[in-house]
Amino acid sequence: MTFNSNNLSISRPNYQFWVIVVALGIASLCALLSLFAEASVAVFWLVGLAFGVTVQRSRFCFTSAFRDFFLLGQVRVLKGILAGLAVSTIGFVVIMSMSSPNPAFGSPPSDANILPVGLSTLIAGTLFGIGMVLAGGCVSGSLYRMGEGYVASWVAIFGVITGLFFLNQTWNWWWHNLISRETPVWLPAEFTYTGALLITTIGLLAILYVSVWKERKVSAGFTMPQIKQLTSDSQPTNSISEIFSYVRRAFSKEWNPITGGIILGLLNILLFIRFHPLGVVGEISRWSTSLSNSLGIPTPHLEGMDLLGACAPILAEGASWFTEGFFLNTGIVAGAFCSAMFAREFKLRIPKSPIRYVQSMVGGIVMGYGAGLGLGCTLGAFFSAIPSLALNGWVYAVGLTIGAYISVQWLKKFS
Repeated sequence: MTFNSNNLSISRPNYQFWVIVVALGIASLCALLSLFAEASVAVFWLVGLAFGVTVQRSRFCFTSAFRDFFLLGQVRVLKGILAGLAVSTIGFVVIMSMSSPNPAFGSPPSDANILPVGLSTLIAGTLFGIGMVLAGGCVSGSLYRMGEGYVASWVAIFGVITGLFFLNQTWNWWWHNLISRETPVWLPAEFTYTGALLITTIGLLAILYVSVWKERKVSAGFTMPQIKQLTSDSQPTNSISEIFSYVRRAFSKEWNPITGGIILGLLNILLFIRFHPLGVVGEISRWSTSLSNSLGIPTPHLEGMDLLGACAPILAEGASWFTEGFFLNTGIVAGAFCSAMFAREFKLRIPKSPIRYVQSMVGGIVMGYGAGLGLGCTLGAFFSAIPSLALNGWVYAVGLTIGAYISVQWLKKFS
């Protein structure tokens, strides 16, 4: 039996071969869970896989949401982000109200992404916004594109590791001159849960209004290209082929970004119930520290880092490499790879111009520095902070908007 997609023909033996390869890869990594790690990391591995599949199928990318708003007037992915934020916010409020029923008299949940807010937050978001547009993807977006075969995304992640190294070397300056003087602002402590939820809802609706207005203004025919639907030339003939047909249906066409945003919101709630919200930068910062230490460049003691949450790195010496963050991040790559393989979209994509490598590297460095300064990327300092009802999430979002605008103007001028 042969599957055809336009001029592409893929035989069942090849398809089965790749399914077996993917299955063996997943089994091997799951085996590592029981050999080297605590049982809890299995949850992060599964969430990482689900995250990777979701963003790959829905083309859910924070960078494209901010970039396309200014570059194309397109808000398709931005609507998905708003949907994900709305879902996460509702779930987070329920979880936080159980652990801190009286926010005005108690401390905010320690696992929520509530951070000091001030000028450092705005600078961090701006740097990250500039870097993510230059690199062609945010940190989580670069991770999933690594799984799709984008070589430039591998370069961007190495740039992020480098940027985090520079941030760690200069962190204490930021701490003594800015961050230590800034304080967290948790909206329920000021306005109760009802008031904080109302403020967040109004903010999301205001962004949605601007998005719809922008889309209607420039929608003179712009249409987002759709992934070509896969078809088969015959019906399933046995149980195995019928099972394959179920998988094909899920991967036959692109998912709506709103669907993707809702799924990511639910995954965020799932993690927060027992652990902490989504975030990938803290683990990558640990990779950066391990790499610099192995090269003989020690990381200085990071003042105040143990007082902060979100994506603050855990730099305990002698700790296992197989942490929750490790399996979340690698799960994103593996999930995107599996999804791309099932959809027959995996392809090694090598940039034709050398300047693309430079752009990815520079963008990654700027993005990594901003992520380290803000203790999170678009995932941890934005997508998980706003549902935590923390003011730092909104300020970081303003910085992302400013940074994305600056980068888009630069790209328009020098592209």
